[in-house]
Amino acid sequence: MSPGDYVKEAYRCILRSDFEEAIMCFEAAISADPNDPEVRYRCSITYARSGKLEKAAEHARAAVKLDGEKQDYRLHLQHLQAMMHVREAKGLLEEATGFQSNPYRPITLLKEAVQLDPLYGDAYVWLAIAHSRVNDHLAAIAAMKEVISLHPGDEGLRELMKDLQKSLQKYVQ
Repeated sequence: MSPGDYVKEAYRCILRSDFEEAIMCFEAAISADPNDPEVRYRCSITYARSGKLEKAAEHARAAVKLDGEKQDYRLHLQHLQAMMHVREAKGLLEEATGFQSNPYRPITLLKEAVQLDPLYGDAYVWLAIAHSRVNDHLAAIAAMKEVISLHPGDEGLRELMKDLQKSLQKYVQ
């Protein structure tokens, strides 16, 4: 099969929600033509949808290396990097020993995530949580205001904001 045939088959698999098979088709297309940045990009998206962020980032980096002028490739890579920072920070926050060894590491990771992808709402939410954990409630509230401005109709975010404001009031007293 030609690289184009593999890509067509990958899309057929995606329509059936068979992402694992789609990945195999994209990988076959890449093996047939490793210098096609668009196939690398599409493969990266499929890996990301499957939760395989490292493999997604690997293919996104390859797409950017092959065609660094295409903004979609760069933005996708930045989003993946932001997702990986959030995942790492979340792990540190959920793991008591990791958070205690350096409570500011999650904040650093999450600030980097926000810089990489300013529209990634999860990064702001976790940044607010991280700030709250070190009793920096004003910074937590500022992060929540940012995410609420991105998702103004999200009631869950508004509830979290109320909780943070209560935490600030208790801390001040």
